[in-house]
Amino acid sequence: MEKVKPSITLDWEKAKQSGIIDADFFLADIFSKENTTLRDRLYVLLKKNHYELDRKIDSAGLFDSKKAQFNDNQIAHNQFWNLYVRPPRKEYWEYIANRRDLLVPQDIRERKGSFFTPQCWVELSQEYIAKDLGEDWQDEYYIWDCCAGTGNLLAGLTNKYQIWASTLDQADVDVIHDRIANMEKVGTANLLDSHVFQFDFLNDSFDKLPPGLKDIITNEERRKKLIIYINPPCAEASNARTVTGTGSNRKGLAYTSIKDKYKKELGRAGNEIFAQFFARIANDIPDCTLALFSTLKALQGPNFSGFRAKYLAKLSRMFIVPANTFDNVTGHFPYGFQIFHLAEKEEFVSCIADVYDSKGNPIGSKNIYSCKGGELIIDWFRKFYDKQGDHLGYLRFLGTDFQNNRGVFLTLSPSTNDLKQVKGTWITRKNVIPSCVYFSVRLCTEATWVNDRDQFLYPNKEWNGNDHFLSDCLVFTLFNEKNNIQSQHGTNHWIPFSEEEVGAQDNFESHFMHDFIMGKVKEEKPQHKETMQDLFAEQDSQTTDDSSFTPTEPLKFSQEAQAVLDAGRELWRYYHKQAGANPNASYYDIKMHFQGTKITKSGKVQMNSTSEDATYNALLADLRQSMKLLAAHIEPKVYEYGFLKK
Repeated sequence: MEKVKPSITLDWEKAKQSGIIDADFFLADIFSKENTTLRDRLYVLLKKNHYELDRKIDSAGLFDSKKAQFNDNQIAHNQFWNLYVRPPRKEYWEYIANRRDLLVPQDIRERKGSFFTPQCWVELSQEYIAKDLGEDWQDEYYIWDCCAGTGNLLAGLTNKYQIWASTLDQADVDVIHDRIANMEKVGTANLLDSHVFQFDFLNDSFDKLPPGLKDIITNEERRKKLIIYINPPCAEASNARTVTGTGSNRKGLAYTSIKDKYKKELGRAGNEIFAQFFARIANDIPDCTLALFSTLKALQGPNFSGFRAKYLAKLSRMFIVPANTFDNVTGHFPYGFQIFHLAEKEEFVSCIADVYDSKGNPIGSKNIYSCKGGELIIDWFRKFYDKQGDHLGYLRFLGTDFQNNRGVFLTLSPSTNDLKQVKGTWITRKNVIPSCVYFSVRLCTEATWVNDRDQFLYPNKEWNGNDHFLSDCLVFTLFNEKNNIQSQHGTNHWIPFSEEEVGAQDNFESHFMHDFIMGKVKEEKPQHKETMQDLFAEQDSQTTDDSSFTPTEPLKFSQEAQAVLDAGRELWRYYHKQAGANPNASYYDIKMHFQGTKITKSGKVQMNSTSEDATYNALLADLRQSMKLLAAHIEPKVYEYGFLKK
C-alpha cells in the first residue's frame, strides 16, 4: 500500500468504483515466482513487468484484457519484493486465497458482504440444516449462496451438481474458480465452474442467472426444494455516530433497486442490507427455504415490527453465537443462524434459540421474543412526563434494549443534542419514583452478549403493587454509578441524608430527597390517598393524571436497600470529615474528590478508577457490594412485572 501501490499506473478511486481494489494486485504478487503469477485464474495477474486483469472473450470471439503498467520502471515493486521469498509454501495457498476478504477495505466489506464465516459456524449451520431437512438434504435439495464471497460458507458440501454460488465482485468469482482449479492439490472448493458466477442480487434481473438455476427458481415445484444459504452483508445506512448525532447516514449504502421496489413493505428496515435480501427472496423466490446468518433485528428490533407483519415465514430452527467471533466485529451481541420455511406463513412471535460460546460449546438456550408498537418500556414511561414541574434532574436514555443501556444516566446538564432530539425527560417531584423505576429496570440486570438485543417492555399492572420495589428502585438510582448529578451544574436535590446524619460542615442547599424519603414533602395539590401503593394504582390506571407521586409517610425499605443506605451514609460521613468538603456534594462529586481526574489520549477529562485513600476505597467497595445485592434483589421483579421476558 505504501511502497508499491503508488507506482502502479491506475486511478484507484475510479477503479474502486468498478470493483477493482489493491488487494487483488497483492494476491497476484504474492502468488508469483519470477514476477509471474502462478495461479492463472485470479482476477489480476502479474506478467513480468505489468499487470493483466479483466480477461474475457469479446463479442467478436477474441481474447481481450486490460493492463496496468508501472510508472517507475518497476523499481519500487522490485525493491519491495526483494525483501521476501515468494510464493508461500503451497499448504497455505488455499487459506490465503480463501481469506481475500481480510485484504478488502472495511467499507467495501460491509457493503458487499465480504465477510468470512468462521468454519466452526459453517459446520454447525450445516448440522442444523441436516436436523431440519434430513440427513440426505444435500442430495434432495438445491443450494444457492447468493452472496458467496470466496465461497467458504459452502465448504464441506459434497454434491457440487446441486450447488450454485454467486457474488457481487468478479474478483471473488475468479478466486473461487482458482480454488476449483486447484481442488486436487490444496483446494476445498467442491463446485462446478459453470455454477459460480457474478451477480448483484439486490439489483440484477434473474434473467442473468445460469439456465439451470433460473429453471429451478421459475419452476414452482423445484423451487420448493431450493435452499438459499447465506451470510449476507451486515451493513446499514446509519451507524453509531448517526444515532448519537455526531455523524451522517452513509449515503447510497442501502439504496438498491430492491429497496426502491419494496420500500413500502420494508419501511425503516430497508436501511439494513440483509433485510433487502430477505425481501427479495420472500417476494421473488417464494416457497423456498432460507437459511441465513444475521443479527436479531428482524426478530426483535422495534423498527422491524412492520417487516415481521409483512414477511411471514415459519422459523423452524435457530442458534446464536457471539458476534465478535466474526472478523472485524467488536460488539458483544448475538449473531444468529436461522432456518425459515417461506411456504409456511407465520408471523414471528417467539422461539427458543440454542446458545453457543465463542469456542462452539453449547451453553444453554435463549427465548427470543418480538414486540410491536405500544409494547415497549418507553410507551409506559411517557405517561409520566411532566413539563411543568421544577427540574430536579434529567433522566437521559437511549433506545429500549440492553445495547443502549450505556446511554441511560442522570444529569443536571443534558446536552443540547439530547434536548433537541428528546433523548430523555426532566425529573420532577411528580415523577421521581417512575423515573427511578425506569432507571433501575434498565440497569439492574447485567448486560451480556446473549441479552444484548432484548427489549425492555411495557409492564403489567403489578409494578406499582409493591412499596419495597418502588423504594428499592429509588435507592438503586441514588447510589448507582450512572447517577451523574454534579453540584457544579445546579442544585443537588439528590442527598438522601440530613446534615446531622453525615456531619455536614454546613447546611444543604436542598433537603428534597431526605424529606421525600421521610414523607415530608408537601403535596402540590390535595391528596386523599393513604399509601404510596394507592397513589401509584390511581396513576397507572390513567394516561393523564395530575396526581403527585409524593409519599405522605416514610418510605419502607427492603433489607438490601437499607444496607445500601447504611453504606452510603458511612461514605458521606467520611467525605464530610475532609477539609473543605462541599455540603452539597453529590455521589459523583464525592467520588471525584477522592479519585481525581486524568486526561485521556483523546484529550478528555476522565475520573480515575481508583483512589490512594484506603479508607475511601474500603467504604466504596462496601457500597458497591451492597448495590450488587440490591440489584440482584430487584432483578426478579423486573421479569415478574413484565419489564423483561425470560
